[in-house]
This record gives sequence, C-alpha cells and structure tokens, in this order.
Amino acid sequence: MGGTCRIVLTILFLLYLIALILFVVGTFGLFGSPQGPLAGVYLIPLGLPWVVMLDGVSESAGPWLAALAPLLNILVLLTICRLIAARRGS
Repeated sequence: MGGTCRIVLTILFLLYLIALILFVVGTFGLFGSPQGPLAGVYLIPLGLPWVVMLDGVSESAGPWLAALAPLLNILVLLTICRLIAARRGS
C-alpha cells in the first residue's frame, strides 16, 4: 500500500476516533458535558453517503448505525488502496 493511501487512511481513522469519542461523551454526558442531540454531528460528514441511507431506520438504532457508517468509508478506501497496490505490483 502506498504512502499516500496510508496517510489518508490514518488521518481519516483519527478523525473518526475523535468524532466517535465526542459522540459518546455528548450522548452520555460524560465528564460533565451536557447531553444533546447534536453529539454525533461530526460523524455525519465522515459517514456520507451511508448516513443518508439510514433514513428509514428506527430512532433508537439510527445514531449507533450512523456512528458505524464512517467505518464503511474506511473499508472502501482500504480496499481501493490495496487493489491499486496489487495492480502496481508493489
């Protein structure tokens, strides 16, 4: 896997971890943080387009599935990077 792919995936994964931590802290009110409905706002852009497809999901499962949506993007990018690396023969 190339250096550029590794850097992009690392940055995306770190952004996902930060957004996931902020989601958990805001959802459960940890560390004195107020609970609010916008706790997962940073997960939405990281999880596009999969988050848009969650429109018909129940209200209780929606936020948790949206929290996992960025992992699909990470897996797609990882697969693309591996295919490119295999095609180049590195």
